[in-house]
Amino acid sequence: MPRPKFLFQCQGCGYTAAKWLGRCPDCGSWGSFVEERITKKTKITETATPVTLSEITHSREGRYSTGIEEFDRSLGGGVVPGSLVLIGGDPGIGKSTLLLQALKGLTKHGKVLYVSAEESPQQIKLRADRLMIESADIILLPETTLQGIISQVQDIEPKAIVIDSIQTIFSIELPSAPGSVGQIRECTTELMFFAKKHGIPIFIIGHVTKEGAIAGPRVLEHIVDTVLYFEGDKGGSFRIIRAVKNRFGSTNEIGVFEMTDSGLRGVTNPSQLFLSERPMKVAGSVVTASLEGTRPLLVEIQALVSPSSLGVPRRVALGVDYNRVNLLIAVIDKRIGMHLGSMDVFVNVVGGLRIDEPAVDMAIIAATASSFKNKAVEPATFVFGEVGLSGELRAISQAGLRVKEAQKLGFKRGVIPISNTDNLKEYDIEIIGVKDAEEALEILFF
Repeated sequence: MPRPKFLFQCQGCGYTAAKWLGRCPDCGSWGSFVEERITKKTKITETATPVTLSEITHSREGRYSTGIEEFDRSLGGGVVPGSLVLIGGDPGIGKSTLLLQALKGLTKHGKVLYVSAEESPQQIKLRADRLMIESADIILLPETTLQGIISQVQDIEPKAIVIDSIQTIFSIELPSAPGSVGQIRECTTELMFFAKKHGIPIFIIGHVTKEGAIAGPRVLEHIVDTVLYFEGDKGGSFRIIRAVKNRFGSTNEIGVFEMTDSGLRGVTNPSQLFLSERPMKVAGSVVTASLEGTRPLLVEIQALVSPSSLGVPRRVALGVDYNRVNLLIAVIDKRIGMHLGSMDVFVNVVGGLRIDEPAVDMAIIAATASSFKNKAVEPATFVFGEVGLSGELRAISQAGLRVKEAQKLGFKRGVIPISNTDNLKEYDIEIIGVKDAEEALEILFF
C-alpha cells in the first residue's frame, strides 16, 4: 500500500509548502500551517461542448423575490437561479434570522431547504416561532457532510437552499477537519457546480475573523457569485447588508434593516431613521449626504475635540477611514489655522454606518471645527464635498441626487463645492457653492 503524501497549508490564505513554516510568506500570518493530505485528482468523466458567441441565445433569467425589498436591492434586484451567495458577519448579527425570513418569501416558488450544521431543528423552530414563520414548504436538514446534503437535495428538489455554515460542513473524501482551507475550498466548489447544474440558488453563511474578513481562504470569495457583509452594532437596532462582490448587479448597493422583536424589518427611508434622534443646535454635529450605490443617504457626522491629558493626543475614527481623518486634521491645522496638536479628536458616523467615499470630507472638517469653536451648525444645513490637501473643495458625483434627498427631508440650505452648483436650480433649496474649506467654515459659523 503506497504511503499517503502530505503537505503543509496555511489556514489563512491556502499557501502550501513542503515543510512546516512558522510564518506564511504569502499572507504573513504566524502559526497558521496545518498538515494536509494530498488528494488524488479525479479523472474527467464528461466535457463541455465549445460553442461560438453567436450561437448562444440571449435569455434573461427571471429573478426570485425574497419578499424583503432591502435584501433584494443588495442582491441586485432579487435572487438569480443557480447563483451562489456568501453572507458574512459577526456572530449574533442576524445572518440566520435574515435568511430564514428570506426563505419564507421564497416558498411561493416551491419548497426550500435550510441545512443547519450548527443548530438543532428545535432551535431553528424556536427562532421561526419568534419570527412568526410557519410553512410546510420550509424543510430543515441537520447535516454536516457534503455528500449527505447533496443526496437529500436531489431527493427534495428545493427551489432555494441555505447552508449554515460553510465552516462546519465537510467532505468525507478529505481527511482534514471541518473549517480547514481544503474543506472550505472543496465544499464551496462542489456547491457551486451543483447550483449551476441544477439552477438552484444557494446561500452559504460564513464566519468572520476578528479583523472582519470571512474566515477561510481568499479563494472562497472568488468562487462564489455574490459576497454580502452584514454589518452593524449588536447593541444597536440598525443592520446594514453591503455587497462587496456581485456578478449579477452593482457592488455599491446596500440594504438597511431595523432589528425588532419580530425579526429584521427593511427600512425604506433610512435617511429619516438615521436623523430621527439628532440633537439640534449642538456643537460638533453636521449632516452630510452620502451615496451608497444609487441610494442617497443623509447621515450625521459627530466630532468631539477636547484638551488631551496624554503626551500623544488621541485620534479615534468610527465609521470613517482613520487615515482620512488624520489627513483632514492636518488640513485643518495647516490651511485653516485651527491648531489641534494638543487636542484629542473623536469622529463618529451615527447609526453604525461605514462611509468610504471622500464626499464626507467637508462634513468631518465642519463637525471638528464646530466642536473646537463650540459653535453649532444650523440644523437645516447640510454639507458635502471632497477636500484636497490644499484645502480646496472638489466636485463629487451625483450632487443632484444628494440635494433632492436633503430637500425631501426638509433641509433649507446646502454648502457644497462650487463646481457642483450647475443644474441644481430646479430644487427649492438654497445652494451655496464654495471654493475651499476655509470659505465653507466662514459661511457655517459667521
